[in-house]
Amino acid sequence: MTSIPFEAPPGDVDPRQASPRFFYPLATIKCSGSPIFRSQDARDFACLLDVDPDVLSWTCVGVELSYGGETYPTDFVVKGTDDRTFAVDVAFDLPRPPDWIEMAADRAGHGYRPVAMKDFSDSFRLRNAKDLLRYGFYRCPLGDRIRLLAALDEMSSLTVAEALSAFREGRPMGCLAALILGGFLEIELDDALIGPDTTVRRIRD
Repeated sequence: MTSIPFEAPPGDVDPRQASPRFFYPLATIKCSGSPIFRSQDARDFACLLDVDPDVLSWTCVGVELSYGGETYPTDFVVKGTDDRTFAVDVAFDLPRPPDWIEMAADRAGHGYRPVAMKDFSDSFRLRNAKDLLRYGFYRCPLGDRIRLLAALDEMSSLTVAEALSAFREGRPMGCLAALILGGFLEIELDDALIGPDTTVRRIRD
């Protein structure tokens, strides 16, 4: 899930105290293998991947595409819940890869998707994803998880403020974020920053 060792400080990590090898935030959720990012833009896009329900996993391993003796590095290979995979190329402006890139991706068994992070940089979704991932090292105690899920079974939905009051064993915001990132709960990420009135619902298969 993450390459950061277990003894790393959990929860709120001040980016000024992080090793320069890492891009903030440090935690990852759906990463397979070591998360090695070429840029903060790539790191930010990985935050979006971690909160995308259509993404099963992503990796920074095996992302280089080759054709005719040339090699072009992309940032991720992303696997969707439909089992399709895509080589994703991230830059602030739209990447300008060589003209053989889609052919090379197809030969590797992937689709190819260029991403311009300027289209997401001011979005509520990215800001909310990064806020949640500040707590990506937290694990919600079993008692708190059962208590909140039982409350949602009874009420169907709660506000963030109401949900926080259900936690007894762990740190409330860390536990709530862990349950959202772990796929137990869902909240709206696109309309506004997460706040006390944001609606929390249980995810069911």
